[in-house]
Amino acid sequence: MNRTTKNLIILSVILVAALAAVASMTLKGDRGSAGIDAGSSFTVERGLLEINLTETGTIKSRDQFVVKSEVEGRTSIIYVIDEGVQVKKGDLLIELDSSGLQDRLVDQQIKVENTEADFVSAVENLEVVKIQSQSNIAKASLEDQFAQEDKIKYLEGEWPKTLMETETDLKLSQEDFNRATDEFDWSKKLYNEKYLSESEYRADELALKRAELQVALANEKLSLLNEFTHTRKLTELDADIAQKSLALERVNRESSSDLAQAQARKRAREAELNRQKGKLTKMEDQISKTKMYAPADGMVVYATSSEFSWRGDTQPLDEGQEVRERQELIHLPTADSMMVVIRVHESALGKVKLGQEVQINIDALPDSSYTGKVTKIAPLPDATSVFMNPDLKVYNTQIMIDGVFPKIRTGMSCKATILVDEYEDAYSVPLQAVVGRGGQTVVYVIENNQAVPRPVETGLDNSAMVHILSGLSDGDRVLLTPPLGGDMTSGSRSNSRTAKGPSVPSSTQKTQSSRSPGAGMPSGKRP
Repeated sequence: MNRTTKNLIILSVILVAALAAVASMTLKGDRGSAGIDAGSSFTVERGLLEINLTETGTIKSRDQFVVKSEVEGRTSIIYVIDEGVQVKKGDLLIELDSSGLQDRLVDQQIKVENTEADFVSAVENLEVVKIQSQSNIAKASLEDQFAQEDKIKYLEGEWPKTLMETETDLKLSQEDFNRATDEFDWSKKLYNEKYLSESEYRADELALKRAELQVALANEKLSLLNEFTHTRKLTELDADIAQKSLALERVNRESSSDLAQAQARKRAREAELNRQKGKLTKMEDQISKTKMYAPADGMVVYATSSEFSWRGDTQPLDEGQEVRERQELIHLPTADSMMVVIRVHESALGKVKLGQEVQINIDALPDSSYTGKVTKIAPLPDATSVFMNPDLKVYNTQIMIDGVFPKIRTGMSCKATILVDEYEDAYSVPLQAVVGRGGQTVVYVIENNQAVPRPVETGLDNSAMVHILSGLSDGDRVLLTPPLGGDMTSGSRSNSRTAKGPSVPSSTQKTQSSRSPGAGMPSGKRP
């Protein structure tokens, strides 16, 4: 295709668009002059109005056991039971690979044995330290006691004896000196009278000098004993007592320190042994948890089949697949009664109350309809939805199905229609007929073949019809396609709607493909 042909095609498209715009403006002008088509209006009449809320949901068991992986980290599946199988309590559901844990178990057993040997050594060492400490303390106590007894023995035994001996020697020396003096005097007289020889005289004189020296030596010995020997001995004994006392205290402290160290070593080895034994027990427990058994009778339902996971764990369980710790693997329903779990948008949350009647239609059972009641509304929005889209706030709501139906199974998709309110005699108009103008909620009523805005007071809606509390009466015709802005009678139009919309609940802003446009509308009044 050459460039000239392309230009011709573009000019043709622009020409067709211009002609369509001119035709549209001509038709609108004709409508304003000839009147409003009756097919684009709705006649207001009193009638039955049901306010309901329809949401899609999933069937779940009212009570169920959840089988989770309790093995730390990630591990692979080596066996998994088929989904949908009826199992008995104690049947094997899943077996995980435990080869790595078995190897670690052997290593841990070796560590436990080594730690236990260290603990036994620490216990024996503590007993040895206790005995040695007792022996050292006893020896130091005896030495301290002996030092004190030595001083008592000296003061009460040795010192009096030594003093007495020295004094006795002094007295004997004095007696010998007196006797020698008397003998010398006699010998001197006899020597002078020539009755004694000179040699005998000299002998008595020498004996006198010897006795005099003995007295002097005895006096010096006594003086030395009192002034020096006794004082020094007392000092030595007191010093020995002090040293023995300090030695006893040192031994006590050393014994306490050695004992504390031995006890601390024993406690440390004991704590390490308990820690290693705890690891061993935990590892054995982990190995035992690689096999998961049915906690009760029921039908096997894979967790990945019952609900969507934002982690991406949507593929069915199979051998070789890796699973993580705390991951839900199998749901085991334990009750015949079922419930429906739906997610209600925050804009429609005000319509839902506990105890409301619900009509349930299951996709897999199109020929049957079931009833139930709202039993639980989550206080907080669903975390998964918030994670996927922070602007989307939905609240999980549980609906209990009345009765027991064996055909209903976990995981089936369904639609739940909640009956919010019912008015037997009420005015209602299609939702698209209500607009906001100048801070008011208005509808365009056809008067004299012209659309005139009229303020109205609205109530709840069912996503198709809105309850009109005041402002309309029987026979009023409202325009289903109100103008974008302004008043049709004045011919003025605005490019956009007023910032404030109609004062109807914000749930009307939420659209769902599962809702029927005419749901809840009185018979014969569907737009």
